Amino acid sequence: MPDIIQLLPDNIANQIAAGEVIQRPASAVKELLENAVDAGADEVKLIINDAGKSLIQVIDNGKGMSETDARMAFERHATSKISNIEDLFRIKTMGFRGEALASIAAVAQVELKTKRAEDETGVYLEIENSIVIKQEPVAAPTGTSIAMKNLFFNVPARRNFLKSNPAELRHIVDEFIRVAMAFPEVFFSLSSNGQEVFHLEKGTLKQRIVQILGNNYNAKLVSVQEHTDYMNIYGFVGKPETAKKTRGDQYFFVNNRFIKSAYLNHALMNAFDAMIAKDSFPMYALFIDLDPSQLDINVHPTKQEIKFEDEKIVYAFVQSAVKHALAQFSITPTLDFDLDVSIQQLDAVSKPFTEEKKSSATSSSLYSTFTKKHQSHFIESKSELKHWKDFYEPENKVNIDNPTLSGDEIGRGQQALHAANDQRTSTDNLTQLHNSYIVVQTNKGYYLVHQQNAHERILYEQFIAAVDGKPIATQRSLFPATLELSVTDAVLLNELLPDLNHLGYLLEPFGNNTFVIQGSPADVTDGNEKVAVEKMLEQYKHFSNDLKYTKREKLLRSLALQQSIKAGVSLTDKEMRVLIENLFNCSTPNITPNGKPTYLEFKKDELDKMFGR
Repeated sequence: MPDIIQLLPDNIANQIAAGEVIQRPASAVKELLENAVDAGADEVKLIINDAGKSLIQVIDNGKGMSETDARMAFERHATSKISNIEDLFRIKTMGFRGEALASIAAVAQVELKTKRAEDETGVYLEIENSIVIKQEPVAAPTGTSIAMKNLFFNVPARRNFLKSNPAELRHIVDEFIRVAMAFPEVFFSLSSNGQEVFHLEKGTLKQRIVQILGNNYNAKLVSVQEHTDYMNIYGFVGKPETAKKTRGDQYFFVNNRFIKSAYLNHALMNAFDAMIAKDSFPMYALFIDLDPSQLDINVHPTKQEIKFEDEKIVYAFVQSAVKHALAQFSITPTLDFDLDVSIQQLDAVSKPFTEEKKSSATSSSLYSTFTKKHQSHFIESKSELKHWKDFYEPENKVNIDNPTLSGDEIGRGQQALHAANDQRTSTDNLTQLHNSYIVVQTNKGYYLVHQQNAHERILYEQFIAAVDGKPIATQRSLFPATLELSVTDAVLLNELLPDLNHLGYLLEPFGNNTFVIQGSPADVTDGNEKVAVEKMLEQYKHFSNDLKYTKREKLLRSLALQQSIKAGVSLTDKEMRVLIENLFNCSTPNITPNGKPTYLEFKKDELDKMFGR
């Protein structure tokens, strides 16, 4: 029998190796930008077409390469930094030429122009399938221009796994921001399909943060700066009022390399303890300088995850530095009460609390409810109401792989619908409690409906119908609003435009990360369109880290949550009646898309038992 183990051809081995480094266009962008910075450039231009699928080009004014270096840079295992194994643990640069170029040349058609200051002419290379197909002298400015075309042209299976252009562009923007944030002393620009998306002039770190994240941070950044013999930390955190519901604006850099670290993020969140809501995330761009021998950057192919030799010291240092910065700028938790002047006129405030009134108050059942120990347990055991929980605590959440309903959910929904139909609800005499709950009488008791949860369920099912072929009517604006977004939000909104159109929003790109809102759904208040879209984007990003949700599902849930009538809003009789009727016409009336109850059921016979009847 013939031998079966064979050596792979170089081009196949290179393609396999490339899969570790170049997973999508953004991976190549990261490597090429880092190479440009390491070459000493102070001007770096990134040009992409077709979200990087047809072209990724990086032009820098760095030191350039000799003819020999230009050829060697595309060989496997070629490097300018490592001559012995110890060097692997002393790397302070980002990545110089050779490490990624072999991978890029294995999966794209590459054109390279490079020239050193001391050379009269530069060198031009064309490489395809890891093979140099052209090499010749060329007139070129000092520096390097590298263009990779038709990414994965020779690996169609991998190309098929790429996402839509807007989705891939978002990844590219993320990588661009991470490198540009780390080097504010370098000019960076990003052009996509001939349009300049970023133009970042050289400046300070604060200026770069504002350039990237928006002017709203200009007066809301707190400087962090601590230096010790072991490590240094510097950068900025946002004041507590800038905290958002999403993690978006959070950047950690170690030795100028962007990293992801849940451990360090936890340290920072602890520093903000009690200053922001538990479900909010502060903005930060923090840089840690540490001896490279104290960390291992090679635990992950993208080098975004690292290991510290002494994690506890780093954790404590980050937490302490941020706390110190916040204290130094006198940022402490405050409570802001807007006191209604009319409250001062109420009898309870203006008149003395006499002994007679005190005696009357303490003898009431309401007082005993609040003061008697274990009262809640007493009520539950006496009235045998434990099974109430079974009704409104769903066993399984909604099927979140797509907007259709799961078998379990349909079953529970049908049971709830059957129960509701069986009980014959009356919408004649509806009562609103605390501007948040609606009491709906039935022939067997009553439902207590949570108005926001109920409206969320109604909107969600309307949106499902809309994207499945029954578009929501658009109300055109007499005075179209202009919406100006950050680059990342503009890219995201572009991706959502087709689905938003089905949902009643008519938005048109207006250039330079600006959109014109020509129309919106009829139930969005005039003049409120901009806020509605901005809050929808923020809510959408809140779901973005959850891979279980599809893009469309995230959008539907975000809009339902955003547009639902909030607790605290007073409703007219007609509004309550329409809400209740729409709720019980839903396929799953008893829970929100996220599994919260829309109403609780109170049966008359159970109420009688509570009162000893």
